[in-house]
Amino acid sequence: MRDVVILGSGCAGWTAALYLARANLKPLVYTGTQTGGLLTTTSVVENYPGFPKGVDGTTLMVQMMEQAQKFGAEVEFGVVADEVILGRPVHRIRAGSKTIETKALIVSTGAGHRHLGVPGEKELETKGVTYCATCDGALPMFRDQPVVVVGGGDSACEEATFLTRFASKVYLVHRRGELRASKIMAERALGNAKIQPVWNAVVESVEGTKEGKVTGVRVKDMPSGKSSVIGCAGVFIAVGHVPNTQIFQKKLTMDEAGYLQLGPGSRTNVEGVFGAGDCADKVYRQAITAAGMGCMAAIDAERYLAGA
Repeated sequence: MRDVVILGSGCAGWTAALYLARANLKPLVYTGTQTGGLLTTTSVVENYPGFPKGVDGTTLMVQMMEQAQKFGAEVEFGVVADEVILGRPVHRIRAGSKTIETKALIVSTGAGHRHLGVPGEKELETKGVTYCATCDGALPMFRDQPVVVVGGGDSACEEATFLTRFASKVYLVHRRGELRASKIMAERALGNAKIQPVWNAVVESVEGTKEGKVTGVRVKDMPSGKSSVIGCAGVFIAVGHVPNTQIFQKKLTMDEAGYLQLGPGSRTNVEGVFGAGDCADKVYRQAITAAGMGCMAAIDAERYLAGA
């Protein structure tokens, strides 16, 4: 029996773990398949307070984990859970051969990459199709070759800018006529001579299935309806995220996209279950807001356990 279990190890999960550990509640954190969450795929985080020179995403997550562990948080590396049974007053989590009982549960499972769902995408994944430039951009297959980035938000701009270090040219394909990214990120991307925007265009397919590697991207110009192929060695897809809440379907209240609906505070519709981070936030989705939500969930859980 645990007082509190935290599912997820991004900014929200580690912040919740820190607060609960300092309250002597010895939280147990299940890291999930990607310890540190999506921030570990970011090379330099420039907008997290306290780091005037920026900080590597993985470094930030490791420091958060070590800080939580210093005060007594316990960490279980691996999958979040195979099954979650929500009940009152005890919730049960099954992970492999283990079954953990807990009085309070914090869901901070984050979000995963959204896919385009076009022909060739799945077939050529790891063969030129990728969802993380900082993870794969330096691979030999992309060096001095043209590549395509799909998307128009901050992530797409950051990925495109990062890829200019290695690729000969970066095509930034976006379905609108202007970027959705923040002003500073958009200006940085569009001001780079290696980045060529492809406006008002959608990807119809990823080419190269016969060759066993990406050879190009077929895009349709939306105003004219005409299709053309952009020759490239890689496709970096940055079109948003899907909340990792599938295991809680029909157990916790969500919106149509799968984001947890919270309130008041971090509370879900089930007593003793709280939500935090990108699995519940489809508006801001920032490291600092996730950390803030982790703090809220920890305080709400602590008060719940105290009977307040």
